[in-house]
Amino acid sequence: MSVWLPSAPCTPGTCLERTVPVTALPRAVGRLLAVMALLLAGIALLPVGRWVPAGAVRWWCRAVVRASGVRVRVSGAAVPTGGVLLVANHISWLDIPLLAAVRPARMLAKSEIRRWPVAGWLTARSGALFIERDRLRALPDTVARIADALRGGAAVAVFPEGSTWCGRAQGHFRRAVFQAALDARVPVQPVRLRYRVSGGEASTAPAFIGDDSLLASVWRVVSARGLVADVGVPEPVAPGCHTDRRTLAATAQARVWGEHTAQRHPVEPYGEGAPFPSQAARDVVRPRRPRRSPLCSPLSRPVPAPVSDRAP
Repeated sequence: MSVWLPSAPCTPGTCLERTVPVTALPRAVGRLLAVMALLLAGIALLPVGRWVPAGAVRWWCRAVVRASGVRVRVSGAAVPTGGVLLVANHISWLDIPLLAAVRPARMLAKSEIRRWPVAGWLTARSGALFIERDRLRALPDTVARIADALRGGAAVAVFPEGSTWCGRAQGHFRRAVFQAALDARVPVQPVRLRYRVSGGEASTAPAFIGDDSLLASVWRVVSARGLVADVGVPEPVAPGCHTDRRTLAATAQARVWGEHTAQRHPVEPYGEGAPFPSQAARDVVRPRRPRRSPLCSPLSRPVPAPVSDRAP
């Protein structure tokens, strides 16, 4: 594995909560079965997926999250049509249906997923774009394929941190994928994902980090009590605002972070323990905010009131 791959210091032993309120076992099992039933229904519809209305896809994605016992609260709305690059912080496997609930999109997934049993086939059939993270030379080709999809009017969803974090700490947005938005001249839509308990305190229970297994993470979610997913959709970054991917990534990252108080730790790009360039570290921890030009006025669109879904 290449040492330049994105990594996060978050691990199950250091970040996951030990005192998560647990729901009754029969209810947890019922939630797990409901999630499986919805996934099977989605699999059955894959052959005709391109003809399924976007509204139905969004409903199905929200239903998967609600069935797992997580309430969904969405504020704002994404760019509704045309090519757009959706970028979000990455915490959990729940992030994927939550992003699709904002706007159905082609996911950028690591190439290792293609080799997973069942999940790899499903991901490929969903129209995902794959990135070979251990081959730096393949990156320009991946960026070009993303740009082509954007020019064709597709939405492409990316997690620019390159790795999952626990939610109380965050990585920085890696810049390469933002070149695709510049080349295709499409807006960048930031999406802010937060998980908390119903009382308002941030929760790391949904996090899928380190060497945690997917099954363990899913069970932790369905057996937890009072989890809420807050999905914030800030104003998009209009095309023409920035001419380089560095400032575009910094602007999108700042809109995702917002006023959130999570620790902003840089990801070590050259492997754990490697020295981090001092100037790059300063830029990561406190990204520079470029001046706003007259071309950077927000895209006009209605912003609906927050919506809350109660889980079964």
